[in-house]
Amino acid sequence: MKTTSLKYYSVLIVIVLLIACSTKKDTFLSRNSHALSTEYNILYNGGVALDKGILDLKAQYKDNFWERLPIERMQINKEAILPGQTAANPNFERAETKAIKAIQKHSMNIAGSERNPQIDEAHLMLGKARYYDQRFVPALEAFNYILYKYPNSDKIYEAKVWREKTNIRMDNDALAVKNLNKLLKEIKFKDQIFADANAILSQAFLNLEQKDSAIAKLKLAKAFTKQKEEKARYHFILGQLYEELGYKDSAFAEFQAIIEMKRKAAKQYVIQAHAKQAQQFDFEKGDTVAFLKNFNYLLKDRENRPFLDVLNHQLALFYDKRNKHDIAKKYYNSSLKTKSQDQYLVASNYRNIADIYFKKAKYVTAGKYFDSTLVELNARSREFKAIKKKRENLVDVIKYEGVATRNDSIINVYFLSDKEKVTYYENYIIQLKKEEEAKKLLKEKEEKQNENQAGLEGQDPVDSNGRALSRNKSEPERNALAPPSDRSTSKSFSQSNFYFYNPTTVAFGKNEFRKKWGNRPLKENWRLSSATAIKENTNDEDVAQDSIAENSKVDKIEEKYIPDFYIKQLPKSQTEIDSIAKERNFAYYQLGSIYKEKFKEYKLAANKYEQLLLNKPEERLVLPSMYNLFKIYEIIDVEKALAMKNRIISQFPNSRYAQIIGKTEAATADLTETPSENYNRLYKLVESGDYKTVLSESEKAINQYTGEEVVPKFELLRAFMIGRIKGLDEFKKALNFVALNYPNDDEGKRSELLLATDVPKFESLRFYQAKPLGWKILYKANGLEDKNTIQLQDKIKKFITDRDFAKIKMSFDLYTTDKNFIVIHGMKTEEYANGIASILKEFKEYKVQDKAYIISSDNYKIVQIKKNFEEYLNTDPLAPVVPVPVEQSQRSNPNPNSNLNPIQNPDLNQFNPDEGNIPPPEMGEQDALEGDDSILNMLPPSVPEDEIDPSQEIPAIPKP
Repeated sequence: MKTTSLKYYSVLIVIVLLIACSTKKDTFLSRNSHALSTEYNILYNGGVALDKGILDLKAQYKDNFWERLPIERMQINKEAILPGQTAANPNFERAETKAIKAIQKHSMNIAGSERNPQIDEAHLMLGKARYYDQRFVPALEAFNYILYKYPNSDKIYEAKVWREKTNIRMDNDALAVKNLNKLLKEIKFKDQIFADANAILSQAFLNLEQKDSAIAKLKLAKAFTKQKEEKARYHFILGQLYEELGYKDSAFAEFQAIIEMKRKAAKQYVIQAHAKQAQQFDFEKGDTVAFLKNFNYLLKDRENRPFLDVLNHQLALFYDKRNKHDIAKKYYNSSLKTKSQDQYLVASNYRNIADIYFKKAKYVTAGKYFDSTLVELNARSREFKAIKKKRENLVDVIKYEGVATRNDSIINVYFLSDKEKVTYYENYIIQLKKEEEAKKLLKEKEEKQNENQAGLEGQDPVDSNGRALSRNKSEPERNALAPPSDRSTSKSFSQSNFYFYNPTTVAFGKNEFRKKWGNRPLKENWRLSSATAIKENTNDEDVAQDSIAENSKVDKIEEKYIPDFYIKQLPKSQTEIDSIAKERNFAYYQLGSIYKEKFKEYKLAANKYEQLLLNKPEERLVLPSMYNLFKIYEIIDVEKALAMKNRIISQFPNSRYAQIIGKTEAATADLTETPSENYNRLYKLVESGDYKTVLSESEKAINQYTGEEVVPKFELLRAFMIGRIKGLDEFKKALNFVALNYPNDDEGKRSELLLATDVPKFESLRFYQAKPLGWKILYKANGLEDKNTIQLQDKIKKFITDRDFAKIKMSFDLYTTDKNFIVIHGMKTEEYANGIASILKEFKEYKVQDKAYIISSDNYKIVQIKKNFEEYLNTDPLAPVVPVPVEQSQRSNPNPNSNLNPIQNPDLNQFNPDEGNIPPPEMGEQDALEGDDSILNMLPPSVPEDEIDPSQEIPAIPKP
């Protein structure tokens, strides 16, 4: 009977359970059964995963206190998560899975109404998980579903807040403001939801740059939030907003409120609040004693050890602004030693140290710190570009300071006596050993610290290079390359400071003993005079052999510890020293120019120029150095400036520098032109061949634009005109002027390059007798307006027109300021040129009485470059062939008659001059006019008129 009753009860229980598990039956049992299972099983586990994911997210997020903090601590990934891609945080994925499972298995949607009261919470968890997973569109769907399907849910306000948070993440700030304002009117109780809604609304206002509205809402959020971390964060953001608006007192009060929260606020907010207050400190009227007392207390507090980078940085700023730079550097370095994770803080430390050295004119050291700064900064930031530009200005300083220091050292040591050289390097070796010993001790200390730290953490210790060390002290590290017998002792010897454990010191001691006492036997009373007999009777060769034997037992002394190692590397001849001195002197000149022009360090620049003049530099550096000193003295010492001016005028009265100094009235110029328009106008005159006008106009432009950046460009143009009119020697002087007066400009560097490369090539040109590719006929002429010149040109033009020569051309070529040539181009052979010259002279319709000169195209090029036509006339045409440049040496069939001077009795029979039959001219491989203006070939192209912009920089001289 009992068995039958039990059977019926069991069946009844099964039926009840089946009814309770049904999601289609709207019964009390079904609703509560599914609600209970949803809340305490699925949603509980999902909530645990969601909370853990949020904690991980906040732990990974690092606030950037250099910028305004966001309301919510959440890092947005720039790359979108694609469908099917693994979630960044698996906890959010687990929370989403649990929420979906709750909805799928326990939703009781009966007659269009949800009967399970926990499903709205499942949708809320689903939206949160997607939100933190940064899938905002699916998250918005989940929140909107709650608002649509569960309007009476107790989570409705929370869902609305989260929907607006999502809208803000999707940049729908205006919509979020509208919806949140409406929500705040609906909320009856001012609880955490009310605080969250105000906080989110504040973020929307901040995104819309409405700071006043944001402050008002953030104050409400701060007042009603129950979370201490949020309260401290809201205080800090309010302080930042007040700073941006210029309300320093209100900002100070907000930061003070965080400090007064003490342990209730996160430590990072407290430390940063102290830092913000320090930035507002009045260094002139503020209480510096109280300031230092406060920060020194913060430094000593053990709880603040993770924030020593910030505290040391603020103290460094305090001393830096009070011009106590040495103490400031100490605290900057202390901040760097903490190995801060704040990358911009590290960059700021390096930048500020660099600025300290920069202000002290220690540019080499400053450059190194600027390099470290650039490594830490964002390459796309404006600050990075500004510092990079500043660093680039130091490149030449670092280069030339290194050259000057090195060469000065070499020269000073070279002129020491042999004994002084040995003493000098012995002192250097002692210092070198001390430095290496200090490095060794520091390395051992670091390894010991790493070993102790690893021991505490239960890990294998590592050395300073990150290599693992054995934790078994009885097994020292073995060197695989050491001999088997020495492996166990080599390390202990190298690490010991005991005298007899160091082979080098033992060998040194033995040698010193022999020098003083000789080779004494090992026995008692070895110091007695009777023992000296051994020394006197000892064969020098035996002593030497014993010394070698003893030395072979120990390691050889390293070369860098022997003075002779350095002495051997010194220059051996005066020629080498002269070359080093020349390089040193040029480095001094460049440094003086850089300090004067770029950094306005006039005292430092004057020191470099003065030292240069004391070093007896080459002649080309003397006058420019004196002129630069004159310009510097005008600023720092008027009496010295007057003395230098008189010295320049008296010693170099005909120099351009003397003309500049003695000029009382500036040349007038057209002030309506911009520099680029002026430059291009002059360039068109160059193309037309009006070189004299370009020279005079460029000099006027230099006087007009004195002190402006365009002057080097006109100076270089002037140098080219001088080269074209006055020849190579004057061109070289003009280039030297530009190179030495504008060494840091592109034009100065270009001039220096021309002096080093092109000018020597021009100087090496010689008249030669190799077979030319073309010939020219020259007639001396005066100006274009001269009557004889006009008549001569008319006759030549008539000759070319009558004979219908397509390739025979005539040009009026400038030679010097008062001499010119009328040139006929296009003859391939000398005989052909002689024939044309004879026709012009003999035929009655021409009757050219002027003397004709036959010259090859190559030699005419040399004449125009060097202005040495008289030298050419005196050249022996039968002289031996002179070695020619590579491009000319490739020609064959040398012709000894290629340099014939003025026509004497040309053979005209082959041309039949009576009939005027002259064979048609044949052009050579070169163009008729090529090579005449070689110096001008280095000029830059002009700027088209329609592209002229007053702000545009004038074109720089291009590289060849």
